[in-house]
Amino acid sequence: MPKITVINQEGAEKSVDAAEGRTLMEVIRENGFDEMLALCGGCCSCATCHVHMEPAFMDKLPVMSEDENDLLDSSEYRDENSRLSCQVPITAELDGCRVTVAKED
Repeated sequence: MPKITVINQEGAEKSVDAAEGRTLMEVIRENGFDEMLALCGGCCSCATCHVHMEPAFMDKLPVMSEDENDLLDSSEYRDENSRLSCQVPITAELDGCRVTVAKED
């Protein structure tokens, strides 16, 4: 099972086990990160599950959809490593990844 380090908005870190087949959003919420709002529940219709991925892992993610890209454009905190965590499937390739929950807009 991949292990991912999640960093909350205050900078506190927690390593969590991430079951393959889940999304990063689900893993973050299930591990007590209250700032992960994920208001749409994972259907890619809001940007409240915005995260900053570790740069070394960006090429291990699926290509960003146009919808995800448009939603991220609405965030003043978007950067080159931004993704919506509901669109990031957990795979073995993410083992060791560090991800930071983005600040709320």
